[in-house]
Amino acid sequence: MIKEDMDLSDALEDKPIEGEAKATGKYDKILADGEKKYRLAGMYKNWYLDFASYVILDRAVPHLEDGLKPVQRRILHSLFRMEDGRYHKVANVVGYAMKFHPHGDASIKDALVELGQKNLLIDTQGNWGNILTGDDAAAGRYIEARLSKFALDVAFSPKITEWAPSYDGGDKEPVTLPVKFPLLLAQGSVGIAVGLAERLLPHNFNELLDASIAYLRGEEFTLYPDFPTGGIADCSKYNNGLRGGQVKVRARIEKVDKHTLAITELPFGTTTSTLIDSIVRANDTGKIRVKKIDDNTAANARIVIHLSADVSPDRTIDALYAFTLCEVSIKPNACVIFERHPCFMGVDEILKHNTDHTVDIFRRELNIQLGELEDDWHTSSLEKIFFEEKVYRILEDDARTWDAQIAEIEAKMRTYQPLLRRPVTHDDILELVKLPVRKISKFDIKAADEKIRGIEADIDEVKNNLEHLVDYTIRFFEMLKKKYGAEHPRRTEISSLDTIQATKVAASNARLYCNRAEGFIGIGAPMRKDENAENVFECSDIDDIIVFMKDGKYKVVKVADKVFVGKDIIHAAVFHRNDERTVYNVIYRDGKGGISYAKRFSVTGVTRDKEYDLTQGKEGSSVIWFTANGNGEAETVNVYLRPKPKLKKLSFHFDFSTLAIKGRGSRGNVLSKNPVRTIQLAKAGVSTIGGKNIWFDSDINRLNEDGRGVLIGEFFDGDKILVVCKDGTYLTTSFDLSNHYPNEILLIQKFDQDKTFSAIYFDGAQKFFYLKRFGFEMSDSQVSFISDGAGSYLVALSEDQYPQVLVTFGGKNVERSAETVDAEQFIARKGIGAKGKRLSSYEVEKAVFIEPLQKEEPESESGPEPEDVSEGGIEPDLAEEEDNATLSAESGIPAEPAKPSEPMKPAPKNEAGKGDEDAIELTLF
Repeated sequence: MIKEDMDLSDALEDKPIEGEAKATGKYDKILADGEKKYRLAGMYKNWYLDFASYVILDRAVPHLEDGLKPVQRRILHSLFRMEDGRYHKVANVVGYAMKFHPHGDASIKDALVELGQKNLLIDTQGNWGNILTGDDAAAGRYIEARLSKFALDVAFSPKITEWAPSYDGGDKEPVTLPVKFPLLLAQGSVGIAVGLAERLLPHNFNELLDASIAYLRGEEFTLYPDFPTGGIADCSKYNNGLRGGQVKVRARIEKVDKHTLAITELPFGTTTSTLIDSIVRANDTGKIRVKKIDDNTAANARIVIHLSADVSPDRTIDALYAFTLCEVSIKPNACVIFERHPCFMGVDEILKHNTDHTVDIFRRELNIQLGELEDDWHTSSLEKIFFEEKVYRILEDDARTWDAQIAEIEAKMRTYQPLLRRPVTHDDILELVKLPVRKISKFDIKAADEKIRGIEADIDEVKNNLEHLVDYTIRFFEMLKKKYGAEHPRRTEISSLDTIQATKVAASNARLYCNRAEGFIGIGAPMRKDENAENVFECSDIDDIIVFMKDGKYKVVKVADKVFVGKDIIHAAVFHRNDERTVYNVIYRDGKGGISYAKRFSVTGVTRDKEYDLTQGKEGSSVIWFTANGNGEAETVNVYLRPKPKLKKLSFHFDFSTLAIKGRGSRGNVLSKNPVRTIQLAKAGVSTIGGKNIWFDSDINRLNEDGRGVLIGEFFDGDKILVVCKDGTYLTTSFDLSNHYPNEILLIQKFDQDKTFSAIYFDGAQKFFYLKRFGFEMSDSQVSFISDGAGSYLVALSEDQYPQVLVTFGGKNVERSAETVDAEQFIARKGIGAKGKRLSSYEVEKAVFIEPLQKEEPESESGPEPEDVSEGGIEPDLAEEEDNATLSAESGIPAEPAKPSEPMKPAPKNEAGKGDEDAIELTLF
C-alpha cells in the first residue's frame, strides 16, 4: 500500500535500487513502524506485466490444443455437465458458467452467442441474431442451446482431461478440452490483448479433414480461408495466415438486368447495414451513381441496387469494389497459446499440431480402454473359475473363521494362476466373496465363455488400433466428413482478383470548367460562376487533368475547385497514365519568327504539377496546330504560308501519318522554314497504330490489354465479343475492360456474324437430341440459343466448317450400330431461332462431335442449297418439319436489320483556340 501521508515526490524519487529489490522488481522500503513505502514506478511495472500476461493467456488468445479461449472452454464444459439431450435456456447456461468464469454474465452470453452463430459446436433454438445483417440475438431467457452432436463426438473425454481448480477453488475445470479436430482453424478467432492482436481466419470443415488425412499419409496440402458470409477471395498473398499476409475479399454482385444489381454474398467482417452505408456514402460523394437500394436479406443476403438508365452496370460493379465495402482486405495474424506462451504459427503448422494431438488423444483413450478391458477380462475369468471349479463351497464350511476361509480361497485360486494374465491379489478375492448367492445359482458357464471371448475380441481390436494408430485416426476423420461434411460446403470462391483503378471506374460526378485566357480550370463554384469559363467535359473529383497551353507548355494537375495552370489554354482532358493510344499531333513555331516543326507524341507518365514543354523552349515559341487523338489518328492539313518575295508556292498539304510517333521530348520534323499564316484541316485521319489487342484472363473472367490469358483478337471501334455459356446461352459485348462475364464460359471470341456454328442439344420437352447450324446475332443480354424447355441442355458446340456427329444408341435400340452424321449435309444453316433437326427418331444414348471432314471449297458461292438427307435414322418428313420450326419467342432472338454505314463528315473549321477539343486550328497574325 502507499502510505497516506507520504510525499508523492518522495515516492517518485529516482533513487538507486540495490540488492533483492533490484532483482525482484519489488521496489519498496521498510519504514520504522513496519509499513512498506512503495515506489510507484515499480508498482506500475509489475501490475502492467501481470495484467498483460493475464489478458494474453487467459482472455484474448485461444489455446493451440483445443482452439478455445477460456470463456469458450468454460461454456462448453458447463453445457457438457448440463447435457441431458434437451435444450437449456441460455440464461441458465450463463449462470452455470459463472461458477468457472470470473467475469460478468454479459461477456459469457456474448461468447455463447458467437459460438452458436458459427454453427459447429452449439445446437441453437430461437433468435440467435444474424451475421449477415448484424442483428443481435434475443435475451438469454428467450433462446436455448445444447451441445451439437459434433461437439459430443470430438470435444469431450473426461478420463483423459487435465483438470485444474476453478477461480474460487470450489470446483474444477478443464485446462484444455481433448478436441479431436482442428477446431481453431474451422472457427477462426479474433482477439485483442495488451500489446498483441491475433486474427485467425476460418477454414472449410471438409478441407481441414482432407488436409489432416493428407498430412497423416505424408502428402502435401494447402489451406485457404472459407468465410460463412461467402464472397470471392484472392488468397495469393495469404502467407499461410502469418503476419504480413493479406486476403482480398469481394462481395458477389450479380447483374439482374441492365438497370439492377444484386449483392448476394458479403465480404467477411461486413454486414448488410455497414455495406449499404458505405454505398450511400460513395453515392453522396459522387463516386458512384445509384438510384435506390433495397435490403431484401433474410436467410441469405440480397441487397438490390437500382441504377439510372444512363449508368453502366459493369462500371458500377467495379466502382462498388473500388469505393465501398464490397471489397475489403483482411490481414491475418495467426497467434496461439502454446506451453503458456503466445506463439505465432502458420495455419499448416497449426493443423499439423492439431492432427498430432488428435493421434495422441486416441493413443491415451485406447490405452485406457485397453486397461479397462484387461480388468474386465481378469474379473470375468476369476468369476468363471470361482464358480466353475466350485471354489465358492469353501464359504459353506461354518466351522472355520472368515479369515481362514478367505485364506483358503486365495490359496485355491492361486493354483489357477497359469490360466490368468496377471497375478491374483487379495483384493480380487475380496471382490469374489462379495458376489451374492443368487448369482451363484444362476451362473451360466456358456454365457461366461461368450463374454470372455467378446472381451478378448475387443482387446485384439484395441491392440490392432494402437498398432495402426494413424490409420485409426484417418478412419475417424473420414467418419466425421461422411457424417457432417454435407452441412459445411465451401461458401467462399477462391479466385484471382484484378486490381481496379479507382480513377477508371469513378462516376463522372463533376464538370470541369476552363477559363482559357486567364489559365484557370476547376470544378468548384468559383469556376462555375466565372462568366469567361466554359464547360469543357465531365470528370470525377479524383481525376488528373492534362492541360496544354499555346506557348507549348503543358502539365498534369489534380482536379480541384479552382487551380491556375497557365494562360492561353488550348486543350484540357482527363489524363490516364501509361496511355499509349492517345497521340498528340502538333505543329509549332520554334521561337519568334522561327522554323515550324511537326511532331507526333504520347504522354504516358509525368510528375504531377511539373511543367513540361513540347517545343524546344525558345522564347516566343507557339503552337500553331494541335489535335488529341484517342486512337492514334493522323489527319491531313492544308498549310498556308505568308507571302514574301520569291516565294511561289504559298500552300501545301501535310499528312501527319508520314511522321513516326516519338517521345514527348522529340524536336519533330521541319514543316516549313517560311512563316506559316494559317493551317486548316483537309481530311480527317484514321488510326495509324492499329486496333487494340484484347486478351481474356479466365482466372478472373476479365478482359485486359496486358497479354494475360488468351488473345481474343484485334479490335476497332464497333467490334464486338461473342460469349457462349455452357448452359446454352450467349451474349455479345463491347471490348470495354470493365465488362463482367459469367463464370461458366464455354467459348469467347471476336464476334463474326458470318461464321457458322453447329450445336448439339437435348430438348427436355421432346426428349430427343437435336442438331442445328446457325450464326450468332448481336444481343446485349444473355439469351438462350437452344430450346428453353425444362430439362433442356447444351451437349456440344462446334466451330468446324464441316463437322461430323457420332450418334450412339441406347435403351431399346442399344443393339443398333452407331452412325455418323455429316452436319453440313444433314441440315443447312438457319437463323438462330430455328429449332434444328432431330438427330434420330430412335433412342439416342450419346451424341458427340468427332473429327471434322475435309472438303474442297466450292468454286462459286452461288448455287442450290444442299438438300436435307435422311441419316442417323432421320425420317425425311419429320426432319423437314422440325428444320423449319423456330424456338419459342422467349429464347429466340429477332433479327436486326443491317445498319448502313454513315458517310464520314468533314471536320468543321474552327476559330483559333475554340470549338472542337480534338482539333484546334490556330491562325497567326
